[in-house]
Amino acid sequence: MLGDAPILTLKKNLCRPTKKQVSSFKGVQTGNIVDAMGGMGAMDGEIQLITARKKIKNSIAGIALTCQCGPADNLATIAAIETSLPGDIIVASTDDFQQTAVAGDLILGIARNRGVEGFITDGSVRDLSGINNLGIPCFSKGVVPNSPAKNGPAKVGTPVVVGGVNVNSGDIIVADTDGVVVVPFLMIDEVKQNLLKICGAEKEAEKKVKSGAKKLGIIESIYSSGRVIEIE
Repeated sequence: MLGDAPILTLKKNLCRPTKKQVSSFKGVQTGNIVDAMGGMGAMDGEIQLITARKKIKNSIAGIALTCQCGPADNLATIAAIETSLPGDIIVASTDDFQQTAVAGDLILGIARNRGVEGFITDGSVRDLSGINNLGIPCFSKGVVPNSPAKNGPAKVGTPVVVGGVNVNSGDIIVADTDGVVVVPFLMIDEVKQNLLKICGAEKEAEKKVKSGAKKLGIIESIYSSGRVIEIE
């Protein structure tokens, strides 16, 4: 006979990037990071910054700590926050359930006190006014007053899918007013190297635009390839 299912599952010995690796992504635009990963890596555009935009002048970057909440339950959120380390970003999967909040100002106040950099969920949050007062960036699909249960089953540290992107604890999360990007743990150094080229090219393009450029040069290169047909 099978025993009762666990209420809470905690994954131990999580891989964590170094502080130097994380710091190299701080302040970098999410669009540049996506370009450095071949045009992919961003969560669903419905997951947006719902706290005051003035609280996030540049992108935030931190270490993903995942939790699987399931519909209408936030035991996993509480467990993740209470096991978090400074610099973590909580990524809470609700399987896109948005009818109840997965976090509010009290829970996120604890997160702030523990040094958590941000909170991300494919569900909803509540107490938006109180969250704004905390100063912790919060990304979600919406805001709703309905409260969840705390019964589980809940998982912390295990892989989740949020916003159509696979997220593992130890990945680097970068988020700004454009959205949320996930840098897989095994790709951190590769993406970091690619960023040097991307950011350099971006700065050159910005200079040209500011100096009055009226073309990006892309269309001209297509013309020169001989693959353009002009019709009357």
